[in-house]
Amino acid sequence: MTNSTSSPPSSSRGTPLAGLLGVLGWGPERLARRLNAFAERQGLPDRIHPKTPYKWVAGDIPRPPWRVLTSALLTEATGREVAVAELGWPADDRVLAAADAGMVVPWDTGGTLRALRTVTQAGAMDRRLFLMLLGSAATSPAHEWLIAHQSTSPAHGSGAPVPMPVVDHLDHITARLRRMDDQLGGGRLLDLVHQHLRFVTGLLDERRYSDAVGRRLHGAAGELLRLAGFVCFDSGQHARAQRYWIAALHAAHTSGDRALGANVLGFWSCQAKDIGQIREAVTLAETARAGYRGATPAITAILELRAAEAHAGDHATTQTRRAIDAAFDALDRPASSSGSPDWCYWMDHAQAHAQAGYCYLKLGDHARARFHLRHGLALQDSSYSREGALRHALLATTYLQQDRPEPDQALAHGDRALDALAGEVDSARCIGHLSRLTDAFRPYRRSPGVAAFLDRVRPVLVGTSPSQARVR
Repeated sequence: MTNSTSSPPSSSRGTPLAGLLGVLGWGPERLARRLNAFAERQGLPDRIHPKTPYKWVAGDIPRPPWRVLTSALLTEATGREVAVAELGWPADDRVLAAADAGMVVPWDTGGTLRALRTVTQAGAMDRRLFLMLLGSAATSPAHEWLIAHQSTSPAHGSGAPVPMPVVDHLDHITARLRRMDDQLGGGRLLDLVHQHLRFVTGLLDERRYSDAVGRRLHGAAGELLRLAGFVCFDSGQHARAQRYWIAALHAAHTSGDRALGANVLGFWSCQAKDIGQIREAVTLAETARAGYRGATPAITAILELRAAEAHAGDHATTQTRRAIDAAFDALDRPASSSGSPDWCYWMDHAQAHAQAGYCYLKLGDHARARFHLRHGLALQDSSYSREGALRHALLATTYLQQDRPEPDQALAHGDRALDALAGEVDSARCIGHLSRLTDAFRPYRRSPGVAAFLDRVRPVLVGTSPSQARVR
């Protein structure tokens, strides 16, 4: 729990905060609940005690970041700007900014380079506290990407030349980073991905290259941005993930790679689904499908399954099943003569079964969910410890959610989920599944096996922020 109140310059009743709460009909404890929910929605780990705002109403000054968060929440609630100064508080040491701050740029080569510089030059001294894009603000970049006219040539005419083989080496490094993410999860890898991205951005800024090399370099930057966004998403840094993905859409557009842009939107749809923005998840997934008209089986399957997950979150059974069937149909087709990009490597029948199982679990069809999840586990590459943990956690959930729960069966899969993690994977999504599974087991905690599981899972959950413990 965050210690959220500094020593007061004592004030009595009638503080500006008390007046605004009176207008809204909120008490201090309701403010605390709303603030904690607001912080969680933004992917922030900070939380306050329900009684803390009583001190603020009496005149105490909140510690950072609660001044700016209270300002943002009251602005949202009242429909007008409520500045920190209006509340009678000194400026916070953090500055609030939307996730697209500095990222609203033209859909041309110059705009792409501006977006790349903005995300790569941000450092530890950045005082901004980014807030996630929600609602139409989250889907606006997708719509702009969909209708943007193709960029002019990205060739650059000054500096030492960049030979095409250098781009091949850059792509090889990116491929290794993707596979490291499979093993380690998001949090530990971000610095390495960001450093590689800065190097690619430096080449785009300072070196000479042809149109063909320029498109390849922008494609390399777009995939690194996509990966950096996923790493942030997987570790609960949702606003930062969106900043990377906005830049990724621009880089993909400049490279002329519609499949890459659609894949970025697929990951963004997954984030929206996980944080409960179901309408936005559907819009992002459908925009991705509309923006990619190719026929590469793996890419088609990825986009169909993103749409299936989004529709399952909306309990749209027909659309979910159609998308799942389309994904398996795509995977059953012969590979295209041009091959698939390396970033598709993870999409195979094992992954398709796992995602289908997740969708049927969301629809409450536990038998179909188990069928697909078991197939996913039988086919999976044992190197994907994160995916194994997720699949076993989902299987355990099916046994606890069905009409006649089977806690013993659930326990067997819960233990295997913990075994799969083995302390090696840093993933908010895995921790989120385990956290919810732990809650589902509590009615059976008198069982020795369940009690042992709860004891075993506790160290895994200790130190995890509430935002991380509720992902997906």
